[in-house]
Amino acid sequence: MRTSKISGFYKLSSTKRLETVRDFAGLSEEEINVLANTGSLGDIADRMIENVVGAMPLPIGIAVNFMINDKDYLIPMAIEEPSVVAAASNAAKMARESGGFQTSSTEPIMVGQIQLTDVYDPFSVKFTILANKERILNLANEEDTVLVKLGGGAKDLEVRVVDSMVIVHLLVNVKDAMGANAVNTMVEAVAPFIEQLTGGKVNLRIISNLATYRLARARAVFARDVIGGEEVVDGIISAYLFAKADPYRCATHNKGIMNGIDAVVIATGNDFRAIEAGAHSYASITGQYLPLTRWEKNKDNDLVGTIELPLAVGIVGGATSVHPTAKTNLKILGVRTANELAEIIAAVGLAQNFAALRALATEGIQRGHMALHARNVAIAAGAKGELIDRVVEILVREQKVRVDRAKEVLAEILG
Repeated sequence: MRTSKISGFYKLSSTKRLETVRDFAGLSEEEINVLANTGSLGDIADRMIENVVGAMPLPIGIAVNFMINDKDYLIPMAIEEPSVVAAASNAAKMARESGGFQTSSTEPIMVGQIQLTDVYDPFSVKFTILANKERILNLANEEDTVLVKLGGGAKDLEVRVVDSMVIVHLLVNVKDAMGANAVNTMVEAVAPFIEQLTGGKVNLRIISNLATYRLARARAVFARDVIGGEEVVDGIISAYLFAKADPYRCATHNKGIMNGIDAVVIATGNDFRAIEAGAHSYASITGQYLPLTRWEKNKDNDLVGTIELPLAVGIVGGATSVHPTAKTNLKILGVRTANELAEIIAAVGLAQNFAALRALATEGIQRGHMALHARNVAIAAGAKGELIDRVVEILVREQKVRVDRAKEVLAEILG
């Protein structure tokens, strides 16, 4: 009788775990071999997370043409969706005609939250905590003297009253790390003193992924003659205004931005879930869900795009320091600081958004996307080697990019 109640599963070797899954799901030998292939991770996979049975690779593409702050970059992107890498590269080529992308970022300050409950006079408690700010910061910094020596550490304190709760924000400069471990250690360390100081009860002590102090910005000019004329400029601005006015459209607008951002975040071993949470929270911080980019005309009637969002990424610690592919991708980028990485990612997000809006405002999103998607459809239909290109050619010509038609075409080719 099949059951998912398995005692001691985590104690088994990855091979034994895989055998258990095989028996449960009825996997073939071929399916087992595919799942068990951990690629460049090798034995590291079994130490990165729990209950490992294998790995799931993603293709890594290189976005070309990027010039950011007058410096050239090749940008690794890990993603399964066709057209994303090509679109970013094409957008960067167009931006390059006007000097590429100009970027900036704030200090790598992360927010650690401490939730204080069971207080009778929350505003009075707020003042008590602020009066003891230096003591709290010193206690926090005792937990990570290495970070402090590097110029980081707890730098400031904020206190908010939220629905009768007192919320303490510890502002920590995490330098070149994403910072979750350092921040979580610090807020846990100061929590007992805050309880003692206030008589309240500390509940949650955790980093916030809404990193409003850790922003990355990018700007680019797209000359109207390069991108297809003033009609295209107007079409892109109209598409942006649609997203600004309508959350249904805005969700897809921002998703397109995250196509590029997530791909670089994943390629460098960073936490794309944290980045997604922070980006979408920041998009709605005013109470209305808004685009992460802005598009407008300059005095020459060229298109100007800007983006601003929180990007808590690191180049040390976590999977970034463990995953061999992530380390190689960081070397390709040649970044020296987490801020530089964040700025690159912001530029990619802006490029991705431009490419999507330009496609929507001109030929429609499907034409270029489906031509690339046809390869996946042909493979899913069973085509291999040079047959893939032959099937793709017919599907695109017929504009019938479907698996059923791909199978028919393949059968016709094979006779």
